[in-house]
Amino acid sequence: MKRLYWMPVLALSMLLGACASTVKPAYVSPTQYQALNCQQLQAEYNRIQQYIENGVQPAKRTGVGVGVGLGGGWARGGGWGISPTISVNMGQSMNTKNTELANLLGQQDAIVQAAQFKGCPMIIKQRPKS
Repeated sequence: MKRLYWMPVLALSMLLGACASTVKPAYVSPTQYQALNCQQLQAEYNRIQQYIENGVQPAKRTGVGVGVGLGGGWARGGGWGISPTISVNMGQSMNTKNTELANLLGQQDAIVQAAQFKGCPMIIKQRPKS
């Protein structure tokens, strides 16, 4: 009986622990930064770092997708035929703050890789551990 009492507490703590995870950088190819010289790479890195420190604000986008189609097969009547289907998509946007932060961190990593390839010295700020 005591085990049943602790199960919701354990599930809730796991859920809250998953929400507090750190944002990992998204992959960004360093080839887009190959044309920049060392000074430009440092300036771009600093610009992204300043944007992160000031608070990442993703672009505001709203909307709901609605689709209408025809489906066939063993639909409601139990026989072959055509029946209408309606689909509403209200999933999570790819424009969240964490997604934007992951992209920015990935850009910084790509800049550092491009700088290392060129032999440029870079001043890199440590990322806070959250």
